[in-house]
Amino acid sequence: MSFVNIGFGNIVNSNKIVSMITSDSAPAKRIVAGAKESGKIIDATQGRRTRCVIICDDNVVLSALMPDTIASRINGNPSKEDV
Repeated sequence: MSFVNIGFGNIVNSNKIVSMITSDSAPAKRIVAGAKESGKIIDATQGRRTRCVIICDDNVVLSALMPDTIASRINGNPSKEDV
């Protein structure tokens, strides 16, 4: 298993990630609303603005980090936030 930090000490199994999208679009909002209704949402924003919707095999995770920041962490390239 490989894990990635999605902000504020929260970690996700990177092998389970299907997609990461920004939360601004209407389809992303529909995905989040559907996950809330079915009880398959995990809010890891710590009360901050949601910037990334992480779609996993069996649930949806909300993160306050941008998708490109999380992608660089998965790929092993440190971003300026990591330093």
